[in-house]
Amino acid sequence: MNKIKFTELGLSYEILKAVDNMGFEVATPIQKNAIPKIMNGKDIIGRAQTGTGKTAAFGIPLLEKIDENLKKPQAIILCPTRELAIQVSRELKNLAQYKHGIQTLPVYGGQSIGKQIRALNKGAQIIIGTPGRVMDHMRRGTLKLNNIDFLVLDEVDVMLDMGFIDDIETILRDIPEDRQTLFFSATIPGSIHKLSKRYQKNSEFVKVAKEKMTVPSIDQYYLKLKRKNKFMALTRLLEYHNPNLALVFCNTRKMVDELTSELMADGYLVDGLHGGLNQNQRDRVMSAFRDKKIKVLVATDVAARGIDVDNVEAVFNFDLPQDTDYYVHRIGRTGRAGNSGKAFSFVARRDNNQLNKIRRHTKSRIDKGNIPTLNDIEKIKFKHLIDDIAEYIESEDLSKYISMIESSLNNDYSVKEIAAALLKKSLNQQEEESENLESFGDTGAEPGMVRFFMNAGSRDHLTPGHVVGTIAGETGIAGGNIGAIDIYENFSFVEVPREDSQKVLATMHNNFIKGNKINMEPANAK
Repeated sequence: MNKIKFTELGLSYEILKAVDNMGFEVATPIQKNAIPKIMNGKDIIGRAQTGTGKTAAFGIPLLEKIDENLKKPQAIILCPTRELAIQVSRELKNLAQYKHGIQTLPVYGGQSIGKQIRALNKGAQIIIGTPGRVMDHMRRGTLKLNNIDFLVLDEVDVMLDMGFIDDIETILRDIPEDRQTLFFSATIPGSIHKLSKRYQKNSEFVKVAKEKMTVPSIDQYYLKLKRKNKFMALTRLLEYHNPNLALVFCNTRKMVDELTSELMADGYLVDGLHGGLNQNQRDRVMSAFRDKKIKVLVATDVAARGIDVDNVEAVFNFDLPQDTDYYVHRIGRTGRAGNSGKAFSFVARRDNNQLNKIRRHTKSRIDKGNIPTLNDIEKIKFKHLIDDIAEYIESEDLSKYISMIESSLNNDYSVKEIAAALLKKSLNQQEEESENLESFGDTGAEPGMVRFFMNAGSRDHLTPGHVVGTIAGETGIAGGNIGAIDIYENFSFVEVPREDSQKVLATMHNNFIKGNKINMEPANAK
């Protein structure tokens, strides 16, 4: 494929300077194919996933065609989520850094509408927003549409999946018909073609070549198994590979909720993300995932579009996606920023044809994987222990202790026997300590504390004050002695002094906090 430099696309000095300042020289395939068509006034449908440079593909032509002297909205870019609207706004600001007469403005729920109205009154020319907030400004009369020449629908498939079709059509009908209309989407279902026929003029289809759609640094595996064995396979793979962060994809909201609950009950730091959550709930879940307060995120395809986390080490297709393009988008969440990643797909008997379609579509190698046995998991954990010991030997000065052993044992035992005895004694000691911790094991708490899991969270209107007040009131423990409290969407964790842990568990299990019956159990430090 011939590479095209930005200097060959007939762009203005200001845009070329901005692109050069951002470190780009060669246009990506979607930019090379889309920019000339948009510059020539064509309506297009662009198929491109996140990370292909699609924002610049529509952003550069818009910035070139905006009238800098007209201080009124001339372009609207619709995005499905607040995260994407902010991301698009940032990139456009960078691209417009030398076009001093152009102002961009993101508008979305959760931000002061008064602040947005003041910015609109100052004369922002490019509006980037979610459908709901754009319609809100339209109803208020704070967003005037009579000068809108360009409308961009970014990630159209996600907006349709999220139920925004009525809002989108309302906006499309209210904008002057002589506008230029651009659709960008990672997948192109039939619903997008229908929307195009109604609201675009002789649109052209622009796509990224399929052979460029997968990431070479991702090792891809499929596991053929019965549906009832999927949960067991997932937990064993998580145990064996122990990813820093992991994404698990399901096809329905119901499956996300069910799998999240099962993993929680098994002690994993996990939460779910799907289109049924409001923006504040989505923000809390994503913040916890980025901060590694949760290590496993279970999500639907719609919700996953806003995920931009570089250190995801593994992706699991708990349900095989029904659309082959979704497979590409899912596994693209790992192997980012120069890192390697792994992708595992669970394939039931009825999924065989879909697996073959994915192979043909992606033109990538997907190897057969195996479910780790309990013995495999034990061996890998032992290997990690040995690696830790080897690293300790390399980093520490052990000469004093070598002399002590040599002088004390009089060469009656071999070095291997001594090492084996110390290792066994250490492991036995850990087991005894575990048993002495009231059978709670390692709960991931601070020293001297025990961490408990509770099956209620922020969606149940739980707050740290409720947790402290109830535990202190029911058990007689001083509130100040209760440790860290972490409240997530569907569950919570609380740390209590080890000496009080049995009392807390006995008193609070099946008790009530703020009207919620609490299932309390020791957390698992997985």
